[in-house]
Amino acid sequence: MSGLELLGSPLSPFVRKARVLIAELGLTDIPFEQVATSPVHGEDRINAANPLGKIPALVRAGGPTLYDSRVITRYLDAHHGGRFYPEARLWEVLTLEATADGIMDAAVGMIYEERYRPEEMRFAPWVEGQWGKVSRALDAIEREWMSHLAGPLDMGQIAVGCALGYLDLRHGARHWRDGRPALAAWYERFAARPSMQATAPA
Repeated sequence: MSGLELLGSPLSPFVRKARVLIAELGLTDIPFEQVATSPVHGEDRINAANPLGKIPALVRAGGPTLYDSRVITRYLDAHHGGRFYPEARLWEVLTLEATADGIMDAAVGMIYEERYRPEEMRFAPWVEGQWGKVSRALDAIEREWMSHLAGPLDMGQIAVGCALGYLDLRHGARHWRDGRPALAAWYERFAARPSMQATAPA
């Protein structure tokens, strides 16, 4: 598939989702361009590609730019066999991916609160509320989704792997592995995949 370019930051877990899928699909002709963005303002390139100013964005030579990581991954998978959103398990895959995306949303929001809001305006209960969402979602995965994670590779697994990688990157002091031995063991194996190693944030 030619005429595509992925815009994003290597530190974004949402961008990493797309990059891991690209690697798992064996696509080598989609260049990755780093762009800077923030909830306050981003580079003109990303704002022109996506009016919301969010990453990732998939620029297409023959059509409108696609944005939102789930739109991009569905598009790429649909053009390359559809095996990462298998019809037989589609609703489970989508629900697990949505759960992982919710973890990312909350975890990124915590960083934004610290980085972009003046210290005197920060609201600690809101931050802890976001971590509460993360913690409940992780508990649900540990309790209900380990058999799915042990199955054939799909987009739900990729999303969970990227979410956990982001927690290690930005929230390591909160020790998400505590009390979740099955999920921790799964992630140790999943993080060793070449696609995860190649996209690990530096």
